[in-house]
Amino acid sequence: MSQHAVQPTPASPTPPGGHLLELRDLHIEFRTGEGVAEVINGVSYHLDPGETLAVLGESGSGKSVTAQAIMGILDSPPAHVTSGQIRYQGRDLLTLPEEQRRQVRGKEIAMIFQDALSALNPVFPVGWQIGETLRQRLGMSRSDARRRSVELMDLVQIPAAANRLGDYPHQFSGGMRQRVMIAMALAMEPKVLIADEPTTALDVTVQAQIMDLLADLQRNLDMAMILITHDLGVVADVADRIAVMYAGRIVEHADVRSLYRAPAHPYTKGLLESIPRLDQRSGKLTTIPGLPPNLMDIPGGCPFHPRCRYVQQVCLDVVPHDLVLGDGRTSACHFAQEVRDDRAR
Repeated sequence: MSQHAVQPTPASPTPPGGHLLELRDLHIEFRTGEGVAEVINGVSYHLDPGETLAVLGESGSGKSVTAQAIMGILDSPPAHVTSGQIRYQGRDLLTLPEEQRRQVRGKEIAMIFQDALSALNPVFPVGWQIGETLRQRLGMSRSDARRRSVELMDLVQIPAAANRLGDYPHQFSGGMRQRVMIAMALAMEPKVLIADEPTTALDVTVQAQIMDLLADLQRNLDMAMILITHDLGVVADVADRIAVMYAGRIVEHADVRSLYRAPAHPYTKGLLESIPRLDQRSGKLTTIPGLPPNLMDIPGGCPFHPRCRYVQQVCLDVVPHDLVLGDGRTSACHFAQEVRDDRAR
């Protein structure tokens, strides 16, 4: 840690056998003039020190809303957390006074937003924007904040960092802007980093560079990371575990190897089959028919049943609970074992 950094308010130690971060049965709804949308419906997952959890799903599945709830930056109204817990080092963040929540935000848990060009202020140099966090939150002088900003830009591998402090966001490429966002997120040396679609709108080569950078930083800084994405190809070499979201709930949770080898939910299976493979040079890619449901009018039973190839009458009538498949693996599907075995053959 920089010698100029102000030590964060001590947090309660992680309970023995507990997790660094844990979501328990989280429910969030958006109350609008058109009705109430059940955006998050009983989400539970955990994160341990030093590991990477990938949260996957189509747009609108609730990935980013869950992350915003963790950070305490939901717009309310329309968003309302109706029940559940978000526990960090043994404390429920949802019950903390705002001043204590602010001490966690940025210092303990930081977030990289998905659109760097929109997230950065176009009228201020990037060095000033990185330094503002250090001055306001850690009480650094301007000279110390400038020095630390250069160190952070060097850390995320921005060439000639000292000469680029005065440049504006539009003077950077998309990949370099994303590196600036990563530098800002790391400014207060958080224990948990949430990366929300960090490779959006970047070409394939730059995507790989950003993912390699995040992996290196995580190892070197001993951070835990939540990686939010819709791209299964991005997480294969980075994540330890994967939580797949659909219509505001976790439909499958597994370690990376198990999920890629034999998915146990039809939605996960469809996502995997839609990825081009080098060992399959002929034939068409499989697509998932239909569209995600309207969250103001989620279908009864399993919300995926209108798009599912395995659908049977029970899927229309009964909401599936998480079926435990062993080794911490779960699937919210009435026919999880059949789906898994179908993939394994």
